[in-house]
Amino acid sequence: MSEQGVTVGQLLLAEYQTVKDEQKARIGFRDNLLYVTLGVVAAVIAAAAQAKQPSMLLALPPVCVVLGWTYLVNDEKISAIGLYVRDELGPRLARLASAEPEFATFGWEAYHRTDVRRRTRKTVQAVIDLTAFCAVPLAALVVFWAGGHGGGLLVGLSVLEALAVVGLGVQVLLYMRPARPARTPA
Repeated sequence: MSEQGVTVGQLLLAEYQTVKDEQKARIGFRDNLLYVTLGVVAAVIAAAAQAKQPSMLLALPPVCVVLGWTYLVNDEKISAIGLYVRDELGPRLARLASAEPEFATFGWEAYHRTDVRRRTRKTVQAVIDLTAFCAVPLAALVVFWAGGHGGGLLVGLSVLEALAVVGLGVQVLLYMRPARPARTPA
């Protein structure tokens, strides 16, 4: 039985398919995190209102920080995969195929980023992310603080939660920057 060797091109195409599958899975997971966050927020607010216990709102900041950080990490990995395909994998395949210099492998990876409204969409998305993962838990903390029913321990906890939410907000703003240039090999 003769064995066929695997070409470098086949390996690169297999890698492309693998990273695109990972990207697709991460996109679905990331997008569902917003819905999960909305559901948790609604449930906690309803429970706190029904029980007339503003201290229950202290559950929102840690949940929103964890979900928001998970959202942010997945979003960064989605972008990193696109950058890798555009700047590393595509050019390697083009060189291997001895394609013309202006030939763009996986052209969609760069083309969709040229939309004139892309910057506006990215800004609106950052506002949505900041609202869902930061403004809502901060509002819950304000309601808790305004209620004045918390003891020293709960107030201290709420201050730590506020710092965590603000830290997440800073990270959301830092990650909304345009994609960084291609990485250079070490």
